[in-house]
Amino acid sequence: MSVRSICLALLLLPVSFPVLAGPAAGPACYSPAALAAKPGEEIVRPRAGGPINLPDMAAPSLPPVPAALRGSIRRVELPPGEKLVALTFDLCEASSEISGYDGALVDYLRAENVAATFFAGGKWLMSHAERGDQLTADHTFEMGNHTWSHANLTVRTGDAMRRQVDDADVALALRRTEVKAKGCMLPGAPAQAQGGATGGAALFRFPYGSCSAESLNYVNDTGHLAIQWDVDSGDPAFIGAKGMADDMLRSIRPGSIVLMHANGRGKHTGEALKILIPALRAKGYRFATVSQLLAAGRPVIADTCYSLKPGDTRVYDDAARTGKRILPVQ
Repeated sequence: MSVRSICLALLLLPVSFPVLAGPAAGPACYSPAALAAKPGEEIVRPRAGGPINLPDMAAPSLPPVPAALRGSIRRVELPPGEKLVALTFDLCEASSEISGYDGALVDYLRAENVAATFFAGGKWLMSHAERGDQLTADHTFEMGNHTWSHANLTVRTGDAMRRQVDDADVALALRRTEVKAKGCMLPGAPAQAQGGATGGAALFRFPYGSCSAESLNYVNDTGHLAIQWDVDSGDPAFIGAKGMADDMLRSIRPGSIVLMHANGRGKHTGEALKILIPALRAKGYRFATVSQLLAAGRPVIADTCYSLKPGDTRVYDDAARTGKRILPVQ
């Protein structure tokens, strides 16, 4: 069977929402030493060398998202008494850089057996292939699409916009193929969700929280749930661990989806988690992947994209149009 056939088969397997449980931390085929953080790998560096090439293969095909789930998913309304929260971490990598990997943050999530969802750029998955395999193989985590190179899909249009979505899907499929070839633990396609009559759907996150009607429709038409957030950690800024944790604790409510970063762009994110996670547990919260959270209640959906209020991503849209860089390579 060809690589293309294997990749497509893996993404099209019937799947169901994962059950909230307490599995052992870390994927079975990796030693603790292989999983552990390595000094310096969190650093973001300028990119050198030629283009990163993908195999010549079509993006996986999924049915369009049902009408009831189309749009920008902000959070989930839960039944009374349910206290679930989804911690999500972006793994973005722009075309001019090689982003990092916050291994210490991931080590802490595994040590505390905290479910989480990672939205990975396709380019990041190719330049961090081993780390991408480890995250894909870990049954505590799930993976979603965060475009190929963190392009602003309000400004990027037409085929260039579609390639940002499709190429990241191909990179995710390649990582699953690699994990399966290694014989690692792979509990169904972790980047996909299925529940009730909704049908299969992959997870997708718009960079900068920004989308156009064209890109939002394309994402939904190609079988992706657009997962945004209702709590922004602000971790690219130098807020400090305690200030960031306190802000998140004030904002999180049952059914929240929290935005953070694990690509070296998050400042003090790992330290903030060591405050946030015990505090949320003390309040009775449990941690869920986005798919688990969706399975537990009713998603709250907007018809457009934004960070915390409509129109607040305009600064990123204007920067993309003029070529200005909001987050310089550090």
